[in-house]
This record gives sequence, C-alpha cells and structure tokens, in this order.
Amino acid sequence: MSGLSVAVVGATGAVGREMLATLGRRAFPVGEIRLMASARSAGTRLPTPWGEVQVEDLATADPTGIRVALFSAGGARAKEHAPRFAAAGAVVVDNSSAWRMDPQVPLVVAGVNDEAARAHQGIIANPNCTTMVLLMAVAPLHRAAGLEAMVVASYQAVSGSGQKGMATLTAEIEHFRRDLGALQHGGWADPGGELYARPIGFNVLPFAGNPAEQGYTDEEWKLVNETRKILDAPSVAVEPTCVRVPVMVGHGLAASCWFSRPLAAEEAEALIQMAPGVALWRDRVPTPLDCAGKDEVLAGRVRETVGRPGGISLWVVGDNLLKGAALNAVQIAELVI
Repeated sequence: MSGLSVAVVGATGAVGREMLATLGRRAFPVGEIRLMASARSAGTRLPTPWGEVQVEDLATADPTGIRVALFSAGGARAKEHAPRFAAAGAVVVDNSSAWRMDPQVPLVVAGVNDEAARAHQGIIANPNCTTMVLLMAVAPLHRAAGLEAMVVASYQAVSGSGQKGMATLTAEIEHFRRDLGALQHGGWADPGGELYARPIGFNVLPFAGNPAEQGYTDEEWKLVNETRKILDAPSVAVEPTCVRVPVMVGHGLAASCWFSRPLAAEEAEALIQMAPGVALWRDRVPTPLDCAGKDEVLAGRVRETVGRPGGISLWVVGDNLLKGAALNAVQIAELVI
C-alpha cells in the first residue's frame, strides 16, 4: 500500500501525541503527516516518527487530499470540523463524545464490533476510554451468553483529564507531602485548583465527570449508553459509579455481570483468554502500573457472583491513552483503509 496523507487533529495534547507515536509504532502507511491544533498552538513544531512537522491552525487548514484524520480536539471542534474533513474525502476517527450517540455514526471498539466500522459515512466515533477498557473483557462474555445487567465501578486515572490532570496530581502530591501527618490526623490544607471539585492527591473522588441527569455524571451515562450501542444491546441494564483516583495512567473497572444464562468462572476465563486485545492474568492481580504502556487490556479476579448467583464479577484495567484512545483510533483506521 502506498503512503497516505494522515492528519492528527489536536496533535499537541496528550492523546494527540500518543496517536502520533502509535501510528509510527504500528507502521501505519503514512506518506504525509499533517498536524493540526487550535490557533494558539499553530506554528509549533513537533517531532514525529517522520521528522519534525509544523502544527497548522485547524480553523484554516485545507483538508483536501487527507485520507485519514484522527481527531482528539474536543467535542466542539469535532462538531465544527469533522464534517468538512469527511466531505473532502477523509475518514475521520473522532475521540470526543461529539458523535458517539449519533445513530448515523458507528461507535467502534476494535476487536469487539469491527464490522460496525465498515458501515461508516465518513465519521467513526472512538468510545469513552472507560467503556472501551471494560468492554474488551465483557464483550466476549456477552457474545457467548447475552449480557442482561451489569453493576460497574470505575477507578479512572487523572490522565483522563489530559495533561492538566497529570500536572494537578503531581502538584497536589508535593503539596500534601509537606505535612503527611495532616493526612493521618486531619487539618490538611486544601491545595486549591480548578480542575477537580476536591483534592485528588492521596484521595479518591467518587464523582468523575460533570453533573448530568438523575444525579449521575456524564462519565457514568457514557458507560450506560455507549455499552448499549457498542454491544447492540439496547436493553442491557447498567448501574455505574465513576471514581477519579490518584493514578497517572490506567483506568480500572470492577464489574459484576449477569447474562441470559448462568456463566461459570472457568468458561468466562476461557472466553476472555481467547478474545483479541485482552490478556487474562490468573497468577497476580493486574493494576494500573502493569497496564501503562501496554496495548493489551488486562483482566483478572474472574469469579462467580455470590450475592446474586449465576453471574460473573471481574476486574479489568487498561492504558486509557492507548487502547482507551490513541491505539483504538489507529486500529479503527486500519480496519477501514
């Protein structure tokens, strides 16, 4: 295959940079690489696997000739610019939430619902990183036994909030280290900051995302709605709680799932082990530190439910910047090119 013209939109952000690295690492057939971002970042020169490239202003960039456009520039910019890139002939893979629930736009987890990508009309949506990590392990169980209900709690890394999230965690850890006794006995000083409603350093925030309907956050509703769309199972009952944790990279999820028939732990483990893109750990518990930098999602603690027998409880963790964002976007492009 001859080289293609590929654009990374939002190239200066954490996910955009990871997209560039992933394109190079997977030897995607790039003939020309174009980098785009907001006017504030335009003119910046970034290193890429194909040499240093100057960042263009997305608002004025001409998409003519671009074959693949990987977007990680936020929902508003995706709504404004993705259609004109698609109209110019590009396949747009968008990492924001802008197009995910549009009935005309496929929502794709590579390795889970690949066939959906091929029905695109120019734009394909990348799911939320939390949903994506979870479904890598749950989808093979659904295909075998028909998922009916799921109770899930997420433990989401600060990199899900971008570079600001990682900088906030680093600063707050340094802040609290000055008086570790206050963490044990009380009287700690609030580090302030605008990104999170409460401190994240040495803490957990059981309210990841923004307020939405019925007291749930938008992150929690993404787990509900995106799970149903990706699995093509609109009646699945999903009960979510999303928590932000003081971890740099790697979203973890604890899920209890019930199906149209009882599922034994041995069968569930065998199904997960055979699934693409997920590694089953039996000998030790996978953690965010283990998944950082790995393409595979890691699953463990597969066991039969006890409170309501017949289901499966499991733990899954994945690099939210890789499979949760950049890697899946590149895999989608590989499916359709």
